[in-house]
Amino acid sequence: MLANSKPIILVPTTDREKARLFYEDVLGLEFKSEDDFAIVFASAGIMIRVTPVRELTPHEFAILGWEVSDIAAAVRGLSERGVEFERYDFPWMTQDDLGVWTAPDGTQVAWFKDPDGNLLSVTRHAV
Repeated sequence: MLANSKPIILVPTTDREKARLFYEDVLGLEFKSEDDFAIVFASAGIMIRVTPVRELTPHEFAILGWEVSDIAAAVRGLSERGVEFERYDFPWMTQDDLGVWTAPDGTQVAWFKDPDGNLLSVTRHAV
């Protein structure tokens, strides 16, 4: 029923000002609007609503990610804007100098957090 409908991504925040600066200035998302209910951005034509909440316990898994064609360039570019990439100490997960993990199928992923601690990612899928 919804297969041909665009998704709307919802991201929680406890600090509207920090979230807006991060998503707009650091990540470079297109700012669309802001009201009492959300700060609205667009990414590749998809709406991202950063929604204020009173309390937040971030999940351990990524809640939002972007597919990129060149993960090294994406990680370097975000790092230059102050983004710090996560490092994990799992015996099965070796990350390169940039913090990029390569899955057995060749997919590459790097994770980072927004100001609220929400885990985000960039991914280059294997062809």
